Amino acid sequence: MDEKASYKDAGVDIDQANLFIKRILPLIKLTSRKEVMNSIGGFGGLFHLDLKKIKDPVLVASTDGVGTKIKIAQMMNKHDTVGIDLVAMSVNDIVVQGAEPLFFLDYIAIGHMDVERNVQLIEGVVAGCQEAGCSLIGGETAEMPGIYAKDEYDLAGFCIGVVENGKIIDGSDIHVGDLVIGIASNGIHSNGYSLVRNVLFEKAGLNVLDHLEGIENSLGEELLRPTRIYVKPILNLIKNFNVKGIVHITGGGFFDNIPRIVPRQCCTAIKKASWPVPPIFNRIQEIGNIEEDEMFRVFNMGIGMMLVVSEKEAGDIMERLNMLGEKAYIIGSIEKAAPEQSSVSLI
Repeated sequence: MDEKASYKDAGVDIDQANLFIKRILPLIKLTSRKEVMNSIGGFGGLFHLDLKKIKDPVLVASTDGVGTKIKIAQMMNKHDTVGIDLVAMSVNDIVVQGAEPLFFLDYIAIGHMDVERNVQLIEGVVAGCQEAGCSLIGGETAEMPGIYAKDEYDLAGFCIGVVENGKIIDGSDIHVGDLVIGIASNGIHSNGYSLVRNVLFEKAGLNVLDHLEGIENSLGEELLRPTRIYVKPILNLIKNFNVKGIVHITGGGFFDNIPRIVPRQCCTAIKKASWPVPPIFNRIQEIGNIEEDEMFRVFNMGIGMMLVVSEKEAGDIMERLNMLGEKAYIIGSIEKAAPEQSSVSLI
């Protein structure tokens, strides 16, 4: 009973945690906006909302994670992209309501303080925040031996944005005859990875170094493609056009996400052949013998964001998206729903 106990002996290394904070401080400063009032290290992040720019502000909040895509990062021992995914999942959810992301916080749960790996994670978060134009103003890294294995970790992110009360985009102006514009994804993004891993690794016995037909990168590289962040092009569009509704194609794919903004009396008709589906989705479907409806319910199928716009403005919006470097396609239309008809139809 004379043996002395310490936190380090119990699996939590405070010195390494302090070294980690020291390493990431210069990175975090890269995301700073003028509204940020303090640096990392306080009990909470301070952000001064500039009411000169917005008369009747509504704050929009979102939280999300990366899901089992983290398993791919661990298999590849490559951790500098899932932080981008983490930011993307929240900021994309905020911008669909017309809001500008302001600041972001991260939560990293780990089994062991691996400073180099954790710095990579923050490098990704910083890159995502820079792309979205928001500040990383705080976070938490929780070392929890006994809950997570030594090399395991999980991520969660939290974002706050702001929109003028009268400019919230909620789909209420959507009418029959409006068109649906799809903006290309960058692959699988961050949803459906439990099915991906089950099909490719467990059933097919593939590994991250394998190559699939029609795909240049290794399987691991393809699966780790970071989620596209659509904040800047979307904010550009809503300043110049009347965008009636925006859909972020995340968990639930087409069938669960589109009805979130389209009125119940309407049906969204999606033309499946109107955009190129990235080869990774075709390979997953073939190898797993997955039905088409299931693919569209789980994955983005090459479309990461959808816009519902009037037919009159569709051409100009397409032209603007192309000018912004986005690959965009008119992929469907809003129609009057027949009795008992599904709210989304694939044609």
